[in-house]
Amino acid sequence: MNETELYRPVVAYLENQGYRVNSEVKNCDITARRDEDLIIVELKTRFSLALVYQGINRKKLTSAVYVAVPVMGSKGYPPHYRSLKDLLRRLEIGLLLVRFLKTKTRVEPVLHPLPFEKRMSPRRRQMILREIDSRYGEFNTGGSPSDVEKMTSYKLEAIRLAWHLSRVETLSPKELRSLGTGDKTQRILSDNFYGWFNRVSKGRYELDDSGRKALAGYENVVTLLSKGND
Repeated sequence: MNETELYRPVVAYLENQGYRVNSEVKNCDITARRDEDLIIVELKTRFSLALVYQGINRKKLTSAVYVAVPVMGSKGYPPHYRSLKDLLRRLEIGLLLVRFLKTKTRVEPVLHPLPFEKRMSPRRRQMILREIDSRYGEFNTGGSPSDVEKMTSYKLEAIRLAWHLSRVETLSPKELRSLGTGDKTQRILSDNFYGWFNRVSKGRYELDDSGRKALAGYENVVTLLSKGND
């Protein structure tokens, strides 16, 4: 596919909005004017950083800048579509999807170049802070591949429970908390997500053989726990 294949559908879309359309004006792929309104559209066969750079440069000329990329079929979307939209929204750049169907081509304005209102997510921020505060050690390496095990606060707490239980026959959640385990003690034991714990009687738990084997694989965590218990 060539960028020229995007040209006519986008021109038709803009003309239907009442704009006078020109192409290749001062290196802009498409310009559209209606009275004093000026729209600039940059065409690319796929989304890329080069397209983002073009859009940013065009923002020096007008606030109404769009990028246009093709998608195939009625349900297709560019790769990483949600992240792409979020990036363009923050840059105040619009997005046109040129949708190629079996018998026709349709232009969908999925994002307009409106002023961006910065918003934070208090809930997600609190989730990060809770995760930070719940870790008693750092055993991850930033930038690790996605298939490398990540040590979360939940897993760290499960390991701490397993370590305490490895030293005695049984313990209750109350006894474990008195040894320094956290508020999630009962939940982790009850959920038994990793299959490490057995409830031997009401309110009493022991470490399963699978838990003992798992502990051997977390020697660095066990070492830290042992030092803290000296």
